[in-house]
This record gives sequence, structure tokens and C-alpha cells, in this order.
Amino acid sequence: MRYLKALIVLFIVSSLFTSCFEDNDDNQVSASQINDFVWKGMNTFYLYKDEVPDLANDRFSSDGEYASYLNSFSKPEDLFESLIYEPKTVDEFSWIVNDYIALEQFFSGIITSNGMEFGIFGFSPTDTNRYGYVRYILPNTSATNQDVKRGDIFYGINGTQLTSENWRTLTSADNYTINLGSYNDNGTPETTDDSVDNTSKSISLSKAQYTENPILINKVLDAAGTKVAYLMYNGFTGTDQFNAELNDAFGTFKSANATELVLDLRYNPGGSVNTAILLASMITGQFTGDVFSTEEWNSEFQQAFEDENPELLINRFVNNNNGVTLNSLNLTRVFILTTRSSASASELIINSLEPYINVVQIGTNTRGKYQASRTLYDSPNFSRSGANPSHTYAMQPLIFKSLNVNGKTDYFDGLFPQQNNILFESIKNLGVLGDENEPLLARAISIIDGSGKFPINKSDKTENRIEISGNSKDLLPFANDMYIDKDIPNDLIKRVLFE
Repeated sequence: MRYLKALIVLFIVSSLFTSCFEDNDDNQVSASQINDFVWKGMNTFYLYKDEVPDLANDRFSSDGEYASYLNSFSKPEDLFESLIYEPKTVDEFSWIVNDYIALEQFFSGIITSNGMEFGIFGFSPTDTNRYGYVRYILPNTSATNQDVKRGDIFYGINGTQLTSENWRTLTSADNYTINLGSYNDNGTPETTDDSVDNTSKSISLSKAQYTENPILINKVLDAAGTKVAYLMYNGFTGTDQFNAELNDAFGTFKSANATELVLDLRYNPGGSVNTAILLASMITGQFTGDVFSTEEWNSEFQQAFEDENPELLINRFVNNNNGVTLNSLNLTRVFILTTRSSASASELIINSLEPYINVVQIGTNTRGKYQASRTLYDSPNFSRSGANPSHTYAMQPLIFKSLNVNGKTDYFDGLFPQQNNILFESIKNLGVLGDENEPLLARAISIIDGSGKFPINKSDKTENRIEISGNSKDLLPFANDMYIDKDIPNDLIKRVLFE
């Protein structure tokens, strides 16, 4: 019954609830007051609301029953987790934080880092030992100063062997020492006898606040007379500054008369939908106004959008960013390098461009995240403005799933390259990022110049047994997020709340 929902939303929770919660600012605030925000936000926005009985509009027969329900959860996190739909399979990506200041900093590209971005691997599912390998180094960081290099391997932290259980804890510390190892293939092409040998070398690293520019490398290569733009883009950080720098990079490509683009998203966990639209529009340029992607919300929000303004469900290709003309390349083909660490907005680029141009995906399958989220604050319309000053809790629940113009979505297992372009990164031979001989980039160039210089050996199963089980981005609970940064009209929110 919607009238009861409205009563619950307007209910003065502080008059009923007595349990207290101490937030980061040491202010006393009712735990159930925050729980009220959690339930209301999830009941209003959550993509899988219809699948969660406790989020039904008629779940509670009275305000007293609602109050009792909220009081049964001593922590907001417990209530939030109880409302997630199939968290181990369908929704692995919704989360709640008790400090939205840190969350906002992350979305602005501000992180705490020692500059060493790494992957975690193991040799056997039955062996709990894990090993780290350096993927890339952030400039002007502790790792830069200590001469950490891509391809370095470490077996331990502060003398403790990495395992499947401890690697997150050990690498979460602000200061630690990595114990270096060397990869030993024992002179055979198989991995059954591979190992990491310990060495006596170690490197001490320290974390500090750092603003990561998502553009790690941008350059123009020459492939048998063809100008090939190469962009390693490591996050869809939706700030005005980084969006402008992305447009500047494409201006450089355009000035160099680049007619091909290799977009390296192998370590890009995603981010802003708006930035994905901008990037896709820079790659193309000939589809301004056409549908880039569409959105599917929960049944109530979907109906409200369709009744009030269905255009709000459509994201279209654009030709400018805040009035500044985009430097578009008007390409009909793009090469995109991927791994299992390519997620959300990275996948959105692939899925949404495929109906329009030839997307040549090289590497391995992506993460499989087609849903987007939005930050919800404890305010009347869930926006940052007017947020409850008594606490700093915020939620980032999934609120819609993305579809391309042909309706393709639900790629739970990720997006896959064609069979002849499946290429695993080799920990033994990662290569230099941006170098024409780096295996994934070399594969793209071989297609561009027609040389066939770097064919893929289909019988090579070298990396199939080596399990990449994690990476440094996993230490950030919101790293794999795809989020929207557009405003939702207040009258539409009110309709969903009170109709």
C-alpha cells in the first residue's frame, strides 16, 4: 500500500528509536535513524527491489512494525547487506560507507597509494599461497622513487608469505616492505612445474594521498605508414579536469592524423557513465544524437520515467563537453585491450560501440558488470544537498542496468574477444606498456599493418592454469563501480516516493 510507504517516509524516527550509534565525528546519532535512511533509499532506488520481499511497499502493516524491524539491526551495514539480492551471484557491487568524504575523494581520483598497482596470482586452486606481480607504476609516488618496475614479482610482505586469506590485509597497510621473488618456469612451457623462488631483495613502500590521472599513456605510433593512436586509460574518473584532459589527448591524436586507435582498458575497473559517453563520442563523432545506451530501472522508477520523460532513460552520443567541442576521430574501427580487470564503464564502451563500428577486442574476457549505481545521501531527495549533518553514511546501490541500442545486456560472464584474439597476459613476459612489442598491443598492430607478425599459438595454454585472483583495485570497495552523475528530477523522485 503506497499510503503506508508515504507514512513511513515521513515518520519521525527519532521519537521511536533509542539505540545510539557513534559515527566518525563522535556525534551521537540513532542507529535506527540511519537504518531508516537505508531502507527508504533501497526501497526507492534499488534495481532489484522487486526481488527483495523486505523492500515491498506493503511489507509493514504499521509504523510500529516498521520501527521494530529497523531496531532489529544494530548496524546500518547489517540492514543494507540483508537487502542485497543474491550478493554472491547477481549483485556483488552495491555497498554502503560510513564516510562519504572518502567516497567523494575517490570519485575525484583521490586515493591513498604507494604507486604500485599489482595483480595477485596462484599456481593451483589447492595451494593457498599467492604471489604479487607489478602491473604498472603511478608516477611521482613511493614506488617510482624505489624503482619498482612492471613485471616485478613479490612473494611476501614484511617477511610473511602472501596467501589467499592475508594478501588484502597485508597490502592494506600504509607502510610495508615487499619481498621480491623470481619466476621460475624450470625451462618448460608447461606451468605444472612453475614456481616463484624467494630472493633476498626487498623494497619498502609508503602510501600517501594521491590524485591518479586516468590517462597513463597516450602516444602515436607508426605501423607501416599508418598513424596509430595508443591510449592507456585506467579509470573513468568523471571530473571536469580529467574529461578535459581526455579531450586534449584526442586533440593530439587528431593533429597527428591518427586513423586507428588502440584503447587499452586492461586494468580499467570503470567509473562515470558520462565519461564513457564522452570517450565513445571522441572515438567516433559521426553518431551525435544517436542512442549510446539505454537504462532499465526497477519497475516503479521505470514506469515513472516512461510516463514523465522517457528521454531520461536514453544516453546519446554527444559532440561537446560543457560547451567545448569534442576532438572526435570519426573512426569506423577501434581496438580495445581487455582483461578480467576491465569492468563496468569499460564494458559499457565495448557494448555500446559494437552496434555502430567494428570493435576488435584483444585479450581476455571482461569482468561482467552491466549495472550502474548512484550515491544516495540521507536527505529528503537523497542528494548531497541537505544531507543529515549527524552522520556521514552514504550508499551506492545498483539502480539500473545498461543496454546498448540493440538491447544487449546481462553479460554476466563478461564480454569476450573473438577466438583468434584471446590472448592472456604472461606474467613471465608482460612487456612494456605502450611499446609496439608488448604482446596485446603487438597483436593489434599486426592486424592494422597486415603483417601477421605476432600470430597467436592456439595450443599455448601457458596461462590457463595460473589464476589471477585479485589486484590492488580490489582494496577499494567501490573501484569496480559504474555510476551516473546526472540529476534525477525531484518531482520524479517524489512520484516514486508518494504516489
